[in-house]
Amino acid sequence: MKKYFIIFALVLAVSLGLFLTFAPAILDEERNVVVEHQAYEISDQAQQLHSSLLIGDWHADSLLWMRNLSEQYDYGHLDFPRMQQGNMALQMFTTVTKSPSGQNYERNSSDASDNITLLAMAQRWPAATWTSLAERALFQADKLYKLAARDPDNLMLIRSRIELAEFLKRRQSNPTLIGGLLGTEGSHALDGDLDNIQRLFNNGFRMMSLQHFFDNKLGGSLHGTSGEGLTQFGRDAVNKMLALGIMLDVSHSSEQVVVDTLAISNKPLIVSHTGFQGHCPSPRNISDKLMEQIAAAGGLIAVGFWDGAICGNSPATVAAAIVYGIGLVGEDHISLGSDFDGTVTTSFDGSEMAVITQALLDANLSEQQIRKVMGENMLTYLQTYLP
Repeated sequence: MKKYFIIFALVLAVSLGLFLTFAPAILDEERNVVVEHQAYEISDQAQQLHSSLLIGDWHADSLLWMRNLSEQYDYGHLDFPRMQQGNMALQMFTTVTKSPSGQNYERNSSDASDNITLLAMAQRWPAATWTSLAERALFQADKLYKLAARDPDNLMLIRSRIELAEFLKRRQSNPTLIGGLLGTEGSHALDGDLDNIQRLFNNGFRMMSLQHFFDNKLGGSLHGTSGEGLTQFGRDAVNKMLALGIMLDVSHSSEQVVVDTLAISNKPLIVSHTGFQGHCPSPRNISDKLMEQIAAAGGLIAVGFWDGAICGNSPATVAAAIVYGIGLVGEDHISLGSDFDGTVTTSFDGSEMAVITQALLDANLSEQQIRKVMGENMLTYLQTYLP
């Protein structure tokens, strides 16, 4: 009997080891899909223009996964080599800390079982992250810090206007240097404690979104059950974020939360990854009227690359959403918000960003408009509102 127990224990241990080794990569590959396609044709004009752009993206969830971003992979959407091939300069790395089972754009309960707990365990994150959403955000931030320390020729962390200016100076002699920023995907990462705002700020977080796919202590999600606006805790949190110089992201927030945040914020808002209702009538998108109000207050709206936001994922569809956005709110208020590595399906990865430049030229946008949308609007915002 003892012999059989030992054999069973060994088989169990080997099976668990194989699961922990291969399951996270398999899940990553299954969730972060790039549709198979032939190589895109990029004209000489588009390639020349693209090579001269400063490209910035407001939203990628790459830190959630087990990939070493210093190395190139044949799955997922982003890593440093692919970003450099695509001439990407500025990237907001957002930290996912909770995702409800059965996640959808219509209605999610905050009490639903959480997918990220199992992912954290499978990826062998520290035990503290299994129960604390704040620890999950901090662990992902630590991954970016360690990457910047190990790979300083390819990544620089940006936390202030001074560091941003240093990054731009360094990039003149090192044109493939990537500037990384940190943001949260929903303020449930606070674990219901206002003191965690300071803690996250101290650890480099410079943008915080208020909700994700479910209502939280701050207020209602666009995909939650209440539709409510900011709670008193939410108002206190927003005011503390603003006092510290944290940029506010209202992607995934209920329309009432957006209205309430606009009313109390003394800084322009960001919608870090989205589409437009008038272009793509989807429960993922807030109303065009609210988008106009965000832009009128100086905010930025970052267009995503996936079907749920823009009703397609082709380069032409991305360009069509951008053109619609420019028509709605003006060329100074549109940016890129890919949602790369955010469990979405795209038709290109970070190495193929030139295809957007080509699609925007094909859509008859001017060089000035393309420069603004591809990164200059993001740069201007950061130069103005980083601490």
